[in-house]
Amino acid sequence: MLWENGRRSENVEDRRGIGIGGIAGGGVGVVVMALIAMFFGVDPRVILQDAGQGPAPSGQQQAVPVDPVQDKLKDFVSVVLADTEDTWGEIFQRGGSTYEKPKLVLFTGAVRSACGLAQSAVGPFYCPGDRKVYIDLDFYKMLEKRFGAPGEFAKAYVVAHEIGHHVQNLLGISGKVHAAMERASGERANQLSVRQELQADCYAGIWANHANRSRHILEAGDVESGLNAAAAIGDDRLQKQAQGYVAPESFTHGSSAQRVQWFRRGLESGELPACDTFKAGRV
Repeated sequence: MLWENGRRSENVEDRRGIGIGGIAGGGVGVVVMALIAMFFGVDPRVILQDAGQGPAPSGQQQAVPVDPVQDKLKDFVSVVLADTEDTWGEIFQRGGSTYEKPKLVLFTGAVRSACGLAQSAVGPFYCPGDRKVYIDLDFYKMLEKRFGAPGEFAKAYVVAHEIGHHVQNLLGISGKVHAAMERASGERANQLSVRQELQADCYAGIWANHANRSRHILEAGDVESGLNAAAAIGDDRLQKQAQGYVAPESFTHGSSAQRVQWFRRGLESGELPACDTFKAGRV
């Protein structure tokens, strides 16, 4: 992936090395529940949004050493973030509106957000409450070693997917989905969550389409790397690893095949209407 000469975003908030102790508001229990939820195909944000947000007891914050190897990764995600800003800025402008650039927060171990407290084990996430994306760069080690999804474009896909949730928030989609999920049964709520996640995958594909046409970022093998990342974190694959069997009714993000399908659709079309997973008869 050709990124070194790209623009760096000014919207990276670096909280690496700032440890959080004395978890308040249900803390440890909430984090454990969220971690378990992630491995069983449940969106951890649903749990994190109910977490307490009180301040940590005084004297409980402590510095955590930062791996110097992460400095290049920080530079990389800054370029990817800037690229998503350019892409969605252009798309929103064509639609007659202004794109609100989100902050991307880098953290180590655990972080507080408007959605509560999260440990890095829950993976990257977007918080609609403060309109920020959160990621512990150590996640990329897990993506490569545990999920078998190496490559820079796979890493970029992760950021682009979370930015996709920000786009959904700006377009009012997230609010409508959340309201519908509150009224729905458990299985129906899961189905709505799947459609929302697949749309974010499709939006990540739109970013890749526009970024490559405008700035020629893709090299040989990059698309395959992104598709591999999408497949690696499908609910069916994660459930099979965690519990030895697959329960489709509990999917919240979509199967590997679905995630690949919708990422590819955005990549090939580059257009928002192609990503309307909520009007699709089947996803």
